[in-house]
Amino acid sequence: MKKNILKIALTSFLFVLSFVVMAATEPGDPGSDPVAGDPPLGGGAPIGGGTFILIGLGAAYGAKKVYSLIDENKESLED
Repeated sequence: MKKNILKIALTSFLFVLSFVVMAATEPGDPGSDPVAGDPPLGGGAPIGGGTFILIGLGAAYGAKKVYSLIDENKESLED
């Protein structure tokens, strides 16, 4: 019970702390209007590669979970 209370308190503290930090910081000056020669916002970095990596890792994690569930319940599935 004591561990559960500690987990709840720590989670609540971190949750509230994140809102306090976000409220305390002021957004910076967005700058002037973009001119034709300015680079795009974000530096033109592609986001497709990271998306495919995350999807692949998620699929691998899901496959591992399914494999472990099947391995644990192998006897009940054979009946």
